[in-house]
Amino acid sequence: MTSWRVVRVIAGTFILLSLALGIPGSPLFVSQWWLAFTAFVGLNLLQSGLTRWCLMNNILRKLFGLREEC
Repeated sequence: MTSWRVVRVIAGTFILLSLALGIPGSPLFVSQWWLAFTAFVGLNLLQSGLTRWCLMNNILRKLFGLREEC
């Protein structure tokens, strides 16, 4: 798996989990403040799409030796 695919899987997991924890109708609801985490992940995805730089990608490549897409 490439580092970009792992970043997308992690981001999707974070978004779904934070929505489950932040939406009042969810059985896993904790606090609406979890929706701020959803916004944070979304902003990071937007930033990485515009600048082609992603801190999570760099961390994954250095820690786990994942290869980058060409």
